[in-house]
Amino acid sequence: MKYFRAISIGIIIWIIGVSVYNISFFIPILENPAEQANTTLFIAVIPLVWLGAKRYYEKENHTQGYRVGLTFFLIAAILDALITVPLFIIPNGGSHYEFFTDLGFWLIGLEFIAIATLYWFAKVYTKRTISNFQK
Repeated sequence: MKYFRAISIGIIIWIIGVSVYNISFFIPILENPAEQANTTLFIAVIPLVWLGAKRYYEKENHTQGYRVGLTFFLIAAILDALITVPLFIIPNGGSHYEFFTDLGFWLIGLEFIAIATLYWFAKVYTKRTISNFQK
């Protein structure tokens, strides 16, 4: 696994995800702004992780998608613990405990892993299997 590459892409995914989350507060669509931000992030993670996996697999195709997705998620969780929670959650009365025990956090984490695994299966594993079959 190319750790530096996976970590770099994970950081970019996190930056864009936090930006989308914060911007969604300024576009009132739903009555509950926190629910709107979480829904927006949940939707945004799909193309972010898909494109991140695409970028990762441009130069490396031996790592299973599960490991890539888990790496992306762990990077996001670490950055959330170090930056998101202290800057955005604690000032609004939240805590690390509340943030990391929220079901939405874990659903988005599962989404990270599922999307990267799906990308790997659809674009890397299948292509590799077909090329091995044709030999």
